[in-house]
Amino acid sequence: MSITKHFVLAAGGTGGHMVPAHALARELEQRGHRVALVTDERGARIPGIFDDAEIHVLPAGRLTRNPLSWPGALSAIWKGRAMARQLYSTFRPTSVVGFGGYPAFPALLGAFADDIPTVIHEQNAVLGRVNRLAARKVNAIATSYPDIKRLPDGQKAKVHLVGNPVREEVLAIREEPFPPLFEDGIFRVLVTGGSQGATVLSDVVPKALAMLPPPLRRRLQVTQQCRAEDIEQVRADYAENEIPAELATYLPDLPDRLGWAHLVIGRAGASTIAELTAAGRPAILVPLPIATDDHQSYNVREMVAAGGARSIAQTRFTPKEVAKQIQKMALKPGSLENAARAARSCGRPKAVQELADLVESFGGAPLVEPMKVKSSAPARGGAVAGPAFARDAG
Repeated sequence: MSITKHFVLAAGGTGGHMVPAHALARELEQRGHRVALVTDERGARIPGIFDDAEIHVLPAGRLTRNPLSWPGALSAIWKGRAMARQLYSTFRPTSVVGFGGYPAFPALLGAFADDIPTVIHEQNAVLGRVNRLAARKVNAIATSYPDIKRLPDGQKAKVHLVGNPVREEVLAIREEPFPPLFEDGIFRVLVTGGSQGATVLSDVVPKALAMLPPPLRRRLQVTQQCRAEDIEQVRADYAENEIPAELATYLPDLPDRLGWAHLVIGRAGASTIAELTAAGRPAILVPLPIATDDHQSYNVREMVAAGGARSIAQTRFTPKEVAKQIQKMALKPGSLENAARAARSCGRPKAVQELADLVESFGGAPLVEPMKVKSSAPARGGAVAGPAFARDAG
């Protein structure tokens, strides 16, 4: 019989950090463990994940390049550390898992102070700032790519390649065949720019598709995520060229869309790469040029080297270049199917199980007694909050 343990997952308030944390939480709960989340106000508000979880909001200072902001940031970090330790005194985690982002930093510092085993998970191919700061102190570093940049010297022995957990709905696509693509059949293109969309995709992709040879252009069926301020212009661009297109600012059924897509055009964020490789879908990707440490350019390298994607720098992301790359992939028989297989070969479908195995391996004494609490205030999802700061701190 497995013994219940308690785990604290700490993640910054963006989907890139929160989605893999949510996947790990579900896996650990299915194994019979208790899980609590530490995040910021943004993370606590993301819909559809951690809906039934115990959530604790901690202050998290952001260390910018402006030294004038450091005193306030350090004060917030220190306050968050103290609050994390208060949580640990009642929740008693066997280990704390950080997923990057500034809200994870106070939680990790509290774990260091209390000698609680720690694991960090890096979604990108470049170790993020918070994970770099914590790397020398943690027990293990879980990575999503075989080649990880900005890893501090002497820390390679801690690295475990597990991959980046994705939603179960995306993993299900992996078991399905690539959608049939006949010479005169519909050619489905999915355009997505992350949680907020991307204006550069709205500016370039409709014009690129309009430049395709008429026989290929007439086969198009496009689904595109757009920013709210861009959507009417994009709609007009597609209508002008008689290209059927479904546009939205948010795609709640994105896994379904991904399942029938023959080609994806988008950014090179960690979650996007993980889902494309898990599902096995070819892509044209444009890394975000202002991403910290240019990590999106590194994210896409493995997939490009395998032949599953083409990467275009934003400075070269023009309608002419995109149209040229689409034709190379769509007009050569078998090219998209081969690219789909290459993308799939880069996937790590057991990422969440392997991450859970790693996390379970740290943290000594099992916990079998009921969880202690100090507050009777309900946490989100109806769970009982731990310390009184669970819902209103920050």
